[in-house]
Amino acid sequence: MKITQLLTLPSVLVLAVSTASAGKLVIKGSDTLGAKLVPQLAEAYKAKNPDTSFEIAAEGSTTGLTAIIDGTADIGMSSRHAKPTEESAAQAKGTKLTPVIVAYDGLAVIVNEKSPLTNLTKKQVEQIFTGDVTDWSAVGGKAGKISIYTRNTSSGTYSDWKELAMKKRDYAPSSQKMAGHEQIAAEVGKNPHGIGYVGLAYIKAAGIKVLKIEGAELSDDTVRNKTWAYARPTFYYTNGEPAGEAKKFTDFTLSEEGQGIARKVGFVPVK
Repeated sequence: MKITQLLTLPSVLVLAVSTASAGKLVIKGSDTLGAKLVPQLAEAYKAKNPDTSFEIAAEGSTTGLTAIIDGTADIGMSSRHAKPTEESAAQAKGTKLTPVIVAYDGLAVIVNEKSPLTNLTKKQVEQIFTGDVTDWSAVGGKAGKISIYTRNTSSGTYSDWKELAMKKRDYAPSSQKMAGHEQIAAEVGKNPHGIGYVGLAYIKAAGIKVLKIEGAELSDDTVRNKTWAYARPTFYYTNGEPAGEAKKFTDFTLSEEGQGIARKVGFVPVK
């Protein structure tokens, strides 16, 4: 999914930039950050800085990191750390991938609201998403084939879930890849046999419920103190330390107002 947010529409849209032009920020990457949080931050920032315009494209963390390496964005949104291959590619181009943690997130395991399940173990989650378990009756649910919904391969969340929940194993071949968290929530909300994962900002979607994991509930506190099994930081990446408009926007994101917006959207503030 691509989300393009244009605040003050220029007559000519220049897509390839290496640094922020006067009053314009190009931000690409994570759907986790780019679908809701960053557009709301941009609106609030623009209210204080009316001469600033934004281009925001949320197509996955990989695209954000690639854009910083290639010099086609000022800020790369990412829900994961840069991979060694990305670090090497950046170094080869003279780019220094520099992360700033802007909020914390917790990935929720969601099922259809009609499911009788309320809790899964971490092992059961692994077994479901890798395809070791294919019927709900094997984990205490009503008999029926499990339908798995995941993010697509360019997503940082796709990679994070393999790391956090699947011991780096491959997804079940039957899993269905979605462009964003909203799509996963929508599909699970329509499918009584569905299961997926979404970030904190998407857990109130219609037709779904969040499962406990090992008896623990997803909350700000369990994400902050890392007792939630699937907690993670989210990042802005820049080429070297953020400068100019990118620094101003990063500082705003980390300000009391910016972190308040993060909390309102559904993220856990850094401070």
